[in-house]
Amino acid sequence: MRYELYYWPTIQGRGEFVRLALEDAGADYRDMARGKGGMAAMTRMLDSKKGIPPFAPPFLKAGTMVIGQTANILFYLGPRHGLAPKSEAARLQLHELQLTITDFVAEVHDTHHPIGVSLYYEDQKGAAKKRSAEFLKERVPKYLGYFERILKASDGAYVTGRKATYVDLSLFQIVEGLRYAFPKRMKKFEREIPDLIDLHERVAVRPNIKAYLDSDRRIAFNKDGIFRHYKALDK
Repeated sequence: MRYELYYWPTIQGRGEFVRLALEDAGADYRDMARGKGGMAAMTRMLDSKKGIPPFAPPFLKAGTMVIGQTANILFYLGPRHGLAPKSEAARLQLHELQLTITDFVAEVHDTHHPIGVSLYYEDQKGAAKKRSAEFLKERVPKYLGYFERILKASDGAYVTGRKATYVDLSLFQIVEGLRYAFPKRMKKFEREIPDLIDLHERVAVRPNIKAYLDSDRRIAFNKDGIFRHYKALDK
């Protein structure tokens, strides 16, 4: 099956968590909005009056199915590409972890847009500075500390043991994104999460991931995505 991934063509954003899974699996997929006519096709699907259209990108077309929401897409892809455990209980637990990552990503976004997504960062700089300070002091240690504990308790190199899952790939992206957005604070905080940093390094050298990171398919971080670097917020 050739998958069709629909997401904004110039940012990593939430779509990057899906891209990493597809790339690691060596799946046949097309990043639709980056091709000719792709944005128009994505808009038509979002505006469809038939059935239940996706609320927003990313969404994945797999055969006749259209699957929306990042965690939901990964829940579908995981067992089909060896990136999820076999038992239902373990798959649901993995999904729970991905949903926790989803919550964290939303909080990352709110560091630079704490008042409203329709406003520019420049319209809410004061609130963003306060939100980021609280985020770095309270929320980053809470979330990353949680995943550090899970890794310490694991009986293997990855979150659920000896095999990598889509959650491991997503945690790689979390570390990458925080390093870009808050390099000064992350440099200090990484001493508190050695197992998570080791996981990041293991994922980075997985053959398909390394090839992806070295390719032009990997969009660079920028100030239009979820992870944004503003010097004033990295205090």
